[in-house]
Amino acid sequence: MSKAAKPNNGATAMIQTLADCGVEYCIANPGTSEMHLVQALDAVPQIKSVLALFEGVCTGAADGIGRMTGKPAATLLHLGPGLANGIANLHNARRAGSPIINVVGNHPNYHVGYDAPLTSDIDTLARNYSCWTKSCSTAASLAQDGADAYTATLRQTPGSEGQIATLIMGADAAWGDSPGPAKPNPLPQRACVEEAAIESIAKLLESGEQVALLMEHHATEQAAMESASKISSKTGCRLLNSTFPGRVDGGPGRVKVERLPYFPEQILSALEGVKHLVLVNAEVPASFFAYQGVPSQLIPEGCEVHRFSFKQDDAIDALARLADRVGASKETVSRYEQQEIARPSGELSTKIIIQSIAATLPEEVIVCTDSGGGNSAYPFCQSAASNSWLSLTGGAIGQGGPCATGAALACPDRPVLALLGDGGAAYTIQSLWTQAREGLNVTTLIFANNVYNILTNEYEKIGVSDPGEIAASLFDISNPTMDWVSIAKGFGVPGGKAETAEELCKLLQQSYETPGPFLIQASGQLQR
Repeated sequence: MSKAAKPNNGATAMIQTLADCGVEYCIANPGTSEMHLVQALDAVPQIKSVLALFEGVCTGAADGIGRMTGKPAATLLHLGPGLANGIANLHNARRAGSPIINVVGNHPNYHVGYDAPLTSDIDTLARNYSCWTKSCSTAASLAQDGADAYTATLRQTPGSEGQIATLIMGADAAWGDSPGPAKPNPLPQRACVEEAAIESIAKLLESGEQVALLMEHHATEQAAMESASKISSKTGCRLLNSTFPGRVDGGPGRVKVERLPYFPEQILSALEGVKHLVLVNAEVPASFFAYQGVPSQLIPEGCEVHRFSFKQDDAIDALARLADRVGASKETVSRYEQQEIARPSGELSTKIIIQSIAATLPEEVIVCTDSGGGNSAYPFCQSAASNSWLSLTGGAIGQGGPCATGAALACPDRPVLALLGDGGAAYTIQSLWTQAREGLNVTTLIFANNVYNILTNEYEKIGVSDPGEIAASLFDISNPTMDWVSIAKGFGVPGGKAETAEELCKLLQQSYETPGPFLIQASGQLQR
């Protein structure tokens, strides 16, 4: 223990409790109100402390750790404004169901009434995305509150409530005397699907009508999808993932599954002919945005929706039991097959970039997407190399770089590839600094088309194909043009620019072979 640390204050007891529960990382951007927690982190080296320059990097990195390990990382944030800076990526993490513990410093209760400059209503901020909050901790209760926060992040919640716990800690709770660490709580367990649901869905599968299983969250784990694939082999049902799943492991040898497209008309077309859509830990597909004359829930005419399991249920157990019920336990599993993907040539386009990515993809890569082009790369990469794919779950751009940072911290033996649009990259480019500081093996590829391209597509959807000068200027990010390689260099990350497929493939290969982070700026006529 550090000589300067006080072993019996609330902060040290709480941090030791988190370590005893299983927290391995604290992604921090602390301020004055959190100094006793910083001291406690020095005293409890079991938790790796990682500094980020912006709170959106803290929360996004914690999201990446949660997706890859299934356990919460802690964030350390400075009062309400610090928490507010991290909310966009907490929104994404909530939609992904990622476990996170936010520790937010606050003034002592006696100081709040004086309206000091950083005073704010932190509880209201936290309630927007937290499944558990507490703001009345004392030095005596703080350790147990930490244990309860950990448990809350592993307790499955319905719908999009998420698995984020936010502990708002007054400075007096941190510096006051504590009776010591608390014991970890028993771990919560998922509920099992009732037998009646197994029987109901089995009868649908045996009806001879077209059935599709829509699988999200726990149902995207390989064990669940293997049972689903056996059911598909036996009954002919289709297997679907949502457009932006939090994590799906894919590539040669892994279970083959369709992914729903992005635009509503594409989803309706993909589901055409399906008579029964079965929700497996999933929700009814909803249009990302509302459009005039387009339904919000994307269910084709004549299709009936059935609930098999809720998000909080044990999908692995449920699908295994369903496979037994329909006699599919010994059926074959449809898997992605390895294919040789040729390296392309010529000037870059989105299609050429995607082919270059697939042709050079290393085994066991973790891919974090924060761009239209990156998301479009998913199907082309599934025959290239084994991968874990982490999508932009909540639509708040600025996730990809931070999420990749967390994934690399959690899985230091695996390469990580962040596929970013230039608009989203500008939100949280500070993640490069943390990658350099920690020596993380992250390749960042930026689709540098100098425009919010998705917005031009959305503008056309309201019937305007020729934006006026003002509208066009609000989609244009070319004045001035950003030099991403120079920006990366300023953060301590090497990189290079590519304008041809040959240059891009060479830089990608170089990045995978070189330890530490690397940035690639891919420029050209890039359209979705």
